[in-house]
Amino acid sequence: MSPARIALIVLAAGMVLGVAVGVYAYTQQTKRLESVQSDLASSTQRASSLQDSLAQVTTDRNALQDAYTAEKNKNDMFDSQIKDLGSTVGKLNKLAQTDPQLLAKYSKVYFLNENYAPIALKPIDSKYLYEPSRKLDIHMEVQDNLYDLLEDAKDDDIEILIASAYRSFGAQAALKASYKVVYGSGSANAFSADQGYSEHQLGTTLDFTTKTVGGTFSGFDKTEAYTWLNENAYKYGFVLSYPKSNTYYQFEPWHWRFVGVDLATKLHRDDQYFYDLDQREINGYLGSLFD
Repeated sequence: MSPARIALIVLAAGMVLGVAVGVYAYTQQTKRLESVQSDLASSTQRASSLQDSLAQVTTDRNALQDAYTAEKNKNDMFDSQIKDLGSTVGKLNKLAQTDPQLLAKYSKVYFLNENYAPIALKPIDSKYLYEPSRKLDIHMEVQDNLYDLLEDAKDDDIEILIASAYRSFGAQAALKASYKVVYGSGSANAFSADQGYSEHQLGTTLDFTTKTVGGTFSGFDKTEAYTWLNENAYKYGFVLSYPKSNTYYQFEPWHWRFVGVDLATKLHRDDQYFYDLDQREINGYLGSLFD
């Protein structure tokens, strides 16, 4: 066999072998590709299944969150109602324990009988009295407000003294009788209440004065003390009972009554006086009288 033929046979064999190797490689690659595609399809199915599961979990979680929120709102509403009820009960209990007479309109309107007296009185410190040797009492729930007023006035270089405070039914009767003797009934009725109609019997009312004005109160409306009271007394719960042009008694710039900070503030803000209001409106402030 010639060398050329041998070379041709070798070349042909090599080509057949190359084709066989290529076919084998292609077949193997195809198998691997099919395997990868199969794995990918399986992974896609698993991913889809996981997404479905995640979507269900999210739906369940949102449903639980909504249920929790709804239940929490109901509990919060119930808790708020309980608190409101407790507050209402507390206010009603406080109202039931507060003497309704303390905000009644006396001065020829309502009457206090001879047996009425404040539930508790406390003596006023003598350093605040115009006559330190006298014993004057004030309603125990008013004393702190009174002392705060007097001390804050003193901080502003205004000295305010107390000339009169609580007076019993009998003490008012005796005082009125003496005024009638000195001034006559007509004049006495213009500035002094009959027994049972005096705000002093409540224990929440005071007559203020100064060292220079004294016990006659003459000119008290011209003093710095009166100006200070007009501007500040409401902050401590005190109001002027008988301003100018009132229909009950003559102008009494020294006569101040405790009605509670809430009501006093409302009167000051609205430029009104205690006796300007209807009794039903006044009664609405009884629950906060000593707040």
